[in-house]
Amino acid sequence: MSSLSLASAEKIIEGSRQKSSELAANFCIVVVDPRGDLIAMVREDNAPWRSIFICQGKAAASAAFMQPSGNLTANGFSPIHQGLMTMLDGRMIPGQGALPVYDGDEIIGAVGVSGGPPAEDEQVALAGINHAGYKCC
Repeated sequence: MSSLSLASAEKIIEGSRQKSSELAANFCIVVVDPRGDLIAMVREDNAPWRSIFICQGKAAASAAFMQPSGNLTANGFSPIHQGLMTMLDGRMIPGQGALPVYDGDEIIGAVGVSGGPPAEDEQVALAGINHAGYKCC
């Protein structure tokens, strides 16, 4: 299973921060590998303390199910999703704001964002993915 390098994760964060500077909120941005394990993270000044945990949970969910974390709530949270969350001690959060990162057809990680409205969180994640030359979804 391939994964993002630290340099690629930093490039994603750079693009995400460029987008975040256009918005009013202060964000926490995380990049994880396909298992949902942390590669890189930044907490912007004045980002809510809880955003650290929320962005990681959204990114872990996006990576695990290889889709935007918002889809997990939009399509109904299945018993399989609930079971996996329970097995992982609630590590995943099924809420809008994280996107999977693909290199071709292979998932190589996910970007999770928290701190603003969920739609803005997702915009910040997408900007980072695009900036680094990858695709999502």
